[in-house]
Amino acid sequence: LVMAHVIYGIPICTLIFRNYYAGIPDELIEAGLVDKASRVRIYRSIILPLSLPAFVVVLIWQFTSAWNDFLFAIFLTGGSPKLSVATTALNFITGSSNQVFYGLNMTASLIVSLPTLIVYIFLGRYFLRGLLSGSLKG
Repeated sequence: LVMAHVIYGIPICTLIFRNYYAGIPDELIEAGLVDKASRVRIYRSIILPLSLPAFVVVLIWQFTSAWNDFLFAIFLTGGSPKLSVATTALNFITGSSNQVFYGLNMTASLIVSLPTLIVYIFLGRYFLRGLLSGSLKG
């Protein structure tokens, strides 16, 4: 299942990094070459510190994708929905009655979505900057 997420995420992450790195001015790399820095040193000292927004975009994108792929996991593992933590918790909270408790369901849904919300709150300012930096020139 981990390999499926890695293979699924490689194209979009590559595109995000490629567009971000294309926006880095060539003068910065040339300045590193003038200072006789190796390609590894240029990447480590110049490009990597500038890449924080791109790394944050990839981190948020992959975390949200993996967190929300409940149906994807069921399809690949062939398991039943009862194996999911969220489904088990909802069944435990609501019980086996035929009555629908909307308040309990909404509370459980909020608790399940909290990790993604926390990641967006703390890293959200980098998300839009990193997502748009590879697409805007100027």
